Amino acid sequence: MGVPVGDTRVGLLGRDRELAALERVLATARAGSSAVLVLRGEAGIGKTALLDHAARRAVGFRTVAVSGVESELGLPFAGLHQLCAPLLERLPELPGPQRDALSVAFGLREGKAPNPLLVGLAALGLLAGAAEPRPLACLVDDAQWLDEESLEMLAFVARRLMAEPTALIFALREPDDRRQLAGLPELIVEGLGEAHARTLLASAVRVPLDPLVRDRILAEAHGNPMALLQVPHAPAELAGGFWLPGRRPVASRIEDAFTQRFRSLPQDSRRFVLTAAAEPTGDAHLLWRAAGLQALPEDAAAPAEAAGLVEYGARVRFHHPLVRSAVYRSASAPERRAAHRALAEATDPHRDPDRRAWHSAHAATRPDAGVADELERSAGRARGRGGAAAAASFLRRATDLTPDPALRVTRALTAAQAAIDAGETTAARTMLAAAEAGPLDDLLRARLERLRARLVFSRLRGGDAPRLLLDAAHRLAPLDATLARDTLLEALGAAIFAGRLGTGRGQREVAEAARAGPPSPTPPRMVDILLDGLVSRIIDGYAAGVAPLRHALRVARREQTSGATDADKRWLWLAFRVIPEPIAPELWDDDEWHELASGAVRIARDAGALAVLPMALTYEACSHVHAGAFDTAAALVDEATAISEAVGGAPMMYTSLVLGAWRAPESQALRLIETTVEEVRARGEGRSLGLAEYARALLYNGLGRYDDALSAATRACRYEDLGFFGWALTELIEAAARSGQPETAAAALDRLTERTRAAGTEWARGTEACSRALVSDDRVADSLYQEAIEHLGRCRMAVHLARARLLYGEWLRRRGRRQESRAQLRAAYEAFGRFGAERFAERARTELLATGETVRKRTAGADTELTGQEARIAGLARDGHTNQEIAAQLFISPRTVEWHLGNAFAKLGVGSRRQLRSVLTLPSPE
Repeated sequence: MGVPVGDTRVGLLGRDRELAALERVLATARAGSSAVLVLRGEAGIGKTALLDHAARRAVGFRTVAVSGVESELGLPFAGLHQLCAPLLERLPELPGPQRDALSVAFGLREGKAPNPLLVGLAALGLLAGAAEPRPLACLVDDAQWLDEESLEMLAFVARRLMAEPTALIFALREPDDRRQLAGLPELIVEGLGEAHARTLLASAVRVPLDPLVRDRILAEAHGNPMALLQVPHAPAELAGGFWLPGRRPVASRIEDAFTQRFRSLPQDSRRFVLTAAAEPTGDAHLLWRAAGLQALPEDAAAPAEAAGLVEYGARVRFHHPLVRSAVYRSASAPERRAAHRALAEATDPHRDPDRRAWHSAHAATRPDAGVADELERSAGRARGRGGAAAAASFLRRATDLTPDPALRVTRALTAAQAAIDAGETTAARTMLAAAEAGPLDDLLRARLERLRARLVFSRLRGGDAPRLLLDAAHRLAPLDATLARDTLLEALGAAIFAGRLGTGRGQREVAEAARAGPPSPTPPRMVDILLDGLVSRIIDGYAAGVAPLRHALRVARREQTSGATDADKRWLWLAFRVIPEPIAPELWDDDEWHELASGAVRIARDAGALAVLPMALTYEACSHVHAGAFDTAAALVDEATAISEAVGGAPMMYTSLVLGAWRAPESQALRLIETTVEEVRARGEGRSLGLAEYARALLYNGLGRYDDALSAATRACRYEDLGFFGWALTELIEAAARSGQPETAAAALDRLTERTRAAGTEWARGTEACSRALVSDDRVADSLYQEAIEHLGRCRMAVHLARARLLYGEWLRRRGRRQESRAQLRAAYEAFGRFGAERFAERARTELLATGETVRKRTAGADTELTGQEARIAGLARDGHTNQEIAAQLFISPRTVEWHLGNAFAKLGVGSRRQLRSVLTLPSPE
């Protein structure tokens, strides 16, 4: 018979590289740290055998495991629940909010939709707690078939584990388009070498093979162990040794072999195994109840077990995931429906209504109003547990099974909305097409067009999104004024994103349409105030737009601190979704920027808004960049990136560009800029293109390469991008003044002055005075530089104060006032050194040397030795936060907080939190 399917030893033949990697992962966990590894490879390549080997080698570990099942993709948190089920005795040890969130997600109790961050933290805490007595091994097979919510949470956990003795190993079939695990340490499991493949084939085939046939088998198997092992069970006979495999994919041929063995079973055994394949939890009691409902005899299980396809115990286990898929796919549609019907009847409608509804849906032969209603209720429960993707899946199936055409359209639109929110663009397009095929009144047609436009906007920020959203707003205007105004704000945001790359409906056209559209309600919502303020800014000009935008900021602050309900805070998500850079920087209002930024992060954390939180963190990080707190900004950017990666979102590059221009090595900063330019141009995001050119100008001004800075700043200023256009003008003025182009500098100054004088803040007045000094004669330049330093010294914008001192020091030195210049240059040099702005620090050092002063090589202080995460944790600890509070805020475990804090203590030379206040000069991370 050759080698049995369940013998994992053969899967380790020739796997020295993979076995060594697994040993390193386990050794790291034994040593007290966490290790993550993603095994990627095609079906049958040996990933499951490697996981089984890891389980055997994890001596002294506590081991938990889960295997994804294709039919369970639509059940929220099913995979995470199965993995964590053996650890739930530690559930009472979690903080109350985390315990409640995980309990609701797992269906252990009822409650409002849990905060996804709390669910992730709870899973992290559960695994970290289980690893305290002894190391923990978490093995995840067929991760490509885990439900979206489980995979997102496990990816989140994988990126936050650090100081816990935990080995987390995923096996993922390739090709796979799910991005949650991207960026984690991975190992590609490739085919066996020729010598090992020959050995494995010889162990499986006990009859002589013609050498040419053997070579063909080896060539077509591409070293896939399972393909080689299944040669004896292939559909064709090996008579005479002249079996020729087909030209189908390896996975298909492996499934063919399993299918042949399945079809050779007696009919009752086939029905029993098919029912087991349709029931993904492996619940033996449920399986036997379903078998009884089909009148299957008690001995129906034996032939399949004897054939090496499946084994029975407390849980049902197929010998390989491909066995389950081969069994299920080879059955006819009526056979599959019969199995699902029996499983639905055997499932307790009170304890597990969603799984019963799911099986009922798969058993349905035609539209069924009752099943569709159950699926809609399941979608509501899934949404209540935080399962956005599962809710979308239930709603799609409910739409398919709804017999009433009008109700089917409404459900299709709801399903499309859910799919867009879950990031499932293909499913959203399918549901929109289904809605369009049904009876649509004017309002439903308008809603459909809005969702179609939002789908375009979610994929490409520029392109046709502004036009489509504006057309949808026009349709909605006479039917639903509130939704129309929401859509107008979305259209305006899309036009702002498109910026200089926009084709068709630009900012002004959208703004004019908004002004001519439905009036703001009484009282106005935050969305209405923001929309009207932006419309005034775009149509009436900067000066006229200051007052309404400032009013919007005040209202935003009031709502942030008023304890408003989740419904009242909807404006925040809409504003962040459609307005790429909040309006405080546009008004040069550093105080509002700081307060709104920290408030937005707090609200996003509390609400668990994973789609918004990375943007809010980036917003706050950018304010810290301008305040000179580069380490804090970097930690926030890292946090935003980790969350985006954990949920499969695109990283937020905006603050990284500016931060890189300030402190990254030149080659690294330019690479990031060039990569961003290429990506955003392809997506039609003209605004990001402008930001990249601003960052390039900033970098070149720091290097003193003023001609290059002038070229970049000129490109940045060709379009008035909201939020940073004024910053780009300041770079243009400095570059032009230093490049001998005073007319260019003066023209840019006129445009800057229109903004700074209307804004009237300390930041604005200091920026204008410094820029004006660059183009003024000596009689007034001196007083202008002093005025700039005075104003900028009264605001948070520390990097701009340092640049004003640098420019003033340079100006003084060139006029022979060396003593005065040294004071300004020394202050600038020290400030840039503290920030980590090495290019500007070097520029200041060069000027100091030119004054004849000896400048010692700057050495890093204790603060600058801290990593970004250490700095953030130390700052929070200094401010009185406990390890549990810091862990909850930074989405890490308390043990990881303790580890980072220990490193910070060692670097700072302190032994307690109390001592941090005297040695830590970092700005508060709040």
